[in-house]
Amino acid sequence: MYLHAVVRGRVQGVGFRWFVREAAHRLGLAGWVKNLPDGSVEVVADGDDASIESFRASLREGPAGASVTGLDELPPHPDAAPRPFAIQR
Repeated sequence: MYLHAVVRGRVQGVGFRWFVREAAHRLGLAGWVKNLPDGSVEVVADGDDASIESFRASLREGPAGASVTGLDELPPHPDAAPRPFAIQR
């Protein structure tokens, strides 16, 4: 299963990208996460269905200090989902 999403809310400056990377590593997902200029965070992940569902739930929760107000799912991203999951700058 594949997930391409933009997470909105207070998701920059609170360790969100590191939280996402650690969640992806625990679940064995490929992909990446990066901050966007508008203050949101973009995520691409690839893995088995159960892992992606668990990952999606983690994205909606976020780390302590974050406040997720939206998770917009998008069509597949043209870039491949690299392994291991990485933070893009």
